[in-house]
Amino acid sequence: METIGKLAMKSAAAYPNKVAVKDEQRSFTYQEMMDRALALTAYFKKIGLEKGDRFGILMSNRLEHIELDVAAAISGVIKVPLNYRLHPKEHAYMLEDADVKLIIGEEQLIQPIDINLEALPIGEAYEKAIDSCQGAHSIAEIDEDDVFAIMYTSGTTGNPKGVMLSHRNIISGALSLALACETDYDDVIGHVAPLTHGSNFLSHVAWLYGLTQVVFSKFEPEEFVLDLKRENVTAIFLVPTMVNLMIQHPKFDPKNLSTLKTINMAGSAIAASKLEQALALTGPIFAQTFGQVEAPMCITMMPKRELGDHLESCGRTGPFVDVKIVDDQGTELPAGEVGEIVCKGSLVMKGYWNNEKATNETLIDGWLQTGDLGWKSEEGYVHIVDRKKDVIISGGVNIYPREVEEVLNKHAGVKETCVIGVPDEKWGENVIAYVVPNGTVAVTNEELIQLCLDHMASFKKPKEIHIVNELPKSSYGKILKRELRNQHEEVQS
Repeated sequence: METIGKLAMKSAAAYPNKVAVKDEQRSFTYQEMMDRALALTAYFKKIGLEKGDRFGILMSNRLEHIELDVAAAISGVIKVPLNYRLHPKEHAYMLEDADVKLIIGEEQLIQPIDINLEALPIGEAYEKAIDSCQGAHSIAEIDEDDVFAIMYTSGTTGNPKGVMLSHRNIISGALSLALACETDYDDVIGHVAPLTHGSNFLSHVAWLYGLTQVVFSKFEPEEFVLDLKRENVTAIFLVPTMVNLMIQHPKFDPKNLSTLKTINMAGSAIAASKLEQALALTGPIFAQTFGQVEAPMCITMMPKRELGDHLESCGRTGPFVDVKIVDDQGTELPAGEVGEIVCKGSLVMKGYWNNEKATNETLIDGWLQTGDLGWKSEEGYVHIVDRKKDVIISGGVNIYPREVEEVLNKHAGVKETCVIGVPDEKWGENVIAYVVPNGTVAVTNEELIQLCLDHMASFKKPKEIHIVNELPKSSYGKILKRELRNQHEEVQS
């Protein structure tokens, strides 16, 4: 298998005058981008960085993400992308854990971090560094199993862990996404979700075809769809929260998505009722994939043409993994039975950086323990039931929050929901629901309880329903159940 650097260099050789990447202000051809990336490799060498050393990236969505990817891939210096919306103390933890030697990013984000570290601020200093090394390069011997990136998990159950992703992992993901998105040589890839996470995996599809990438700095539902049309974007990654905000915006007009061929939707679950609504408005443009940082994007894939017939499934096994459903002893379960989803293959990470214990707990005989519960149909379609740690046990019976959320989301006036379990002396845990209205029709607790009684066993219905204006979310758009539990406990105490 090739490396990311080789693929990018081949695209630059084949399409030197084609636009490689652009944002609101700037645009670079493949030749210009490659010259800048090679200059960055020379700069790394100049300041003493060698293959295997780490550098951090801390910035909002900017085109520098793309050229820094190429520089990392060619030089062998491992990138450590940081979520710019996190707290400086969280950034400091990751930078120290990865033993980062250099941080590149926006000065206002770097300055608050209390750590002694060489910094290269984006802007004048960054451009001077590139200019000073133009014409030079430092190209390392890279193997497909060398680490390309250390990407940190969201840390929802403790300190975040650094996931080591190799060139083989990233290219396996890119090839999978290319198939899922039905990519061709005329596509234009857009980025509005953070380039430190899901959208970054889609960016590597560009190197397979020599595609143009367009970087948008922020997501505003009304302007965003107009931006897509103006830039002729044909493929983009969106999390379900973004899809929801887009289609439920009062001024949403599907005609503004006329250039868009594929929305790769991943990152978290979407209610079947909301997905059905989106498909009715946009047509079959959603390629749904399921993955995690430890196995990027494509553990399973649902083709656009099949999604409408399998709204509650995340698809079938991707091309670069094997997938099975197992019980607590690791025994594979037959079709229809719920167990943990595990996978193995070239998509799966090398392990966690500097954390052998977590690696051994998560990779068992090469099988990634995803922490997601699900089941497979006879036809091989995987259905995610819930996160293993989120299952509510009430009166000795398992209740899956996602099942309750799916029912609550059927209400026409509901924008989104979150169901959690809270401790109860009698039952062990009680089912508590939080509901955000969309403002189109009134939503009452009585209607929601009746909806539950009409669609599921009575013992699964929420003990309490709280109608709120918003739910706590991560910067990647995921609902933070742990934070919601904490908020609930504070209100009750």
